[in-house]
Amino acid sequence: MSVPGKRTKMSTGPDVKATVGDISNDGNLNMAQEECSRKGFCSVRHGLALILQLCNFSIYTQQMNFSIAITAMVNNTAPPSQPNASTERPSTDSQDYWNETLKEFKAMAPAYDWSPEIQGIILSSLNYGSFLAPIPSGYVAGIFGAKYVVGAGLFISSFLTLFIPLAANAGVALLIVLRIVQGIAQVMVLTGQYSIWVKWAPPLERSQLTTIAGSGSMLGSFIVLLVGGLLCQTIGWPYVFYIFGGIGCACCLLWFPLICDDPVNHPFISAGEKRYIVCSLAQQDCSPSWSLPIRAMIKSLPLWAILVSYFCEYWLFYTIMAYTPTYISSVLQANLRDSGILSALPFVVGCICIILGGLLADFLLSRKILRLITIRKLFTAIGVLLPSVILVSLPWVRSSHSMTMTFLVLSSAISSFCESGALVNFLDIAPRYTGFLKGLLQVFAHIAGAISPTAAGFFISQLLLTYQAWFSTSSLAEQMCRTGLKNRYSPTSEQTKRCARSWCLVVHCFPSETFPFHACLTGKPLARPCI
Repeated sequence: MSVPGKRTKMSTGPDVKATVGDISNDGNLNMAQEECSRKGFCSVRHGLALILQLCNFSIYTQQMNFSIAITAMVNNTAPPSQPNASTERPSTDSQDYWNETLKEFKAMAPAYDWSPEIQGIILSSLNYGSFLAPIPSGYVAGIFGAKYVVGAGLFISSFLTLFIPLAANAGVALLIVLRIVQGIAQVMVLTGQYSIWVKWAPPLERSQLTTIAGSGSMLGSFIVLLVGGLLCQTIGWPYVFYIFGGIGCACCLLWFPLICDDPVNHPFISAGEKRYIVCSLAQQDCSPSWSLPIRAMIKSLPLWAILVSYFCEYWLFYTIMAYTPTYISSVLQANLRDSGILSALPFVVGCICIILGGLLADFLLSRKILRLITIRKLFTAIGVLLPSVILVSLPWVRSSHSMTMTFLVLSSAISSFCESGALVNFLDIAPRYTGFLKGLLQVFAHIAGAISPTAAGFFISQLLLTYQAWFSTSSLAEQMCRTGLKNRYSPTSEQTKRCARSWCLVVHCFPSETFPFHACLTGKPLARPCI
């Protein structure tokens, strides 16, 4: 359907006849796209995606840094009379100036006598406000613009990260309150940013722009896993918060002067790029609305399919993020340093594959090889079906460290295709309500994040009890030796735990991979503008 008023105002050449679903059929718009794409990643819209990538990088490092640092913050091995035994040991060799300096840094890092229950409350407090904040944050960003919502959230989260060491010294209550506020601020960033793409992302570049921005989450997870433990061991755990909090504050200096909610108002955008973006979105209703079609959303099967996909994909993501280090250290028997490096590998490969998947999706769409609905369904199916097969195969290859890591990396790489499938599909079906829908989807993601680690721990404990009961009889031990345990009749406790954790990863992750595959095969197409 054409909109004559907008066409006369925004288009100086032939008419723009494309819709959101088949905008690639407009030859003149394709010519404009080819002319504008000559700048490649030097365009302002790609610069915006890179800045958002840095924002997501900062937010995810701030989300995960406490999980890394808490191992050094809690005094697990020292006697009660020694607050931090690791910093009080006498030197066995002559220390040079650098080592003495490192010892001084570490001596200033206190250790706390937090019980496991207190540790669990502190770690989960980041998600306490995450259930209520996403929908209001997305709604406000959709109405008033994402620039100040995202910028304020990034600054608050980064600023509070710098004060976590002081809050830990002041008491557990203050630390929990700080992390609750920090979690709400992080939700503002993760939810509000998608409202920017309603006016900035041409339909033929929507996948690549959103995946470039979203890859910062994987990159942040990779970096904090790689260097977080090293920082704790060398200069002390407080500097984990100082460094990543400082990076977030520096990112704010880029965000506020360089980001605009609308390309029309951007001070540095070229006239050609501005014309291309405006013309490509001429037929899309981007105007914000205070009212929400709640009844239409409830009846929308594609929206329900996306909700189920979000829940299941983030169920897997939080499980892998929480238990990959434990899995590698227990099943593969890796030390602390190697465990951090190996745990980071799937995330860096996933970061690269997210971007490549977005580029491939937009290439298939721009060359008219596949329709948008076909691309979304195909990428969703690939991203959930193949990792399912890979994860199911993990217990049979755990005797080989290289094969286990290869399977984990492949699972992360292939599952990243979902970022160009169902996980970005809400921008296709209802661009006018992107902020609200992203907030709703984020609620489902946080519910998955709150349940999945607890469920994984429950499965591990139950499997341990079951395996110990089975191994109490020699006949069942004969049967279970096929799982790869070395001792045929008298497995050790450590071997039992390794076997349980190996099977737990498969039992826990396989359903989360298969549900989205069935959800995307609903009767109505995922990419139909149904709202």
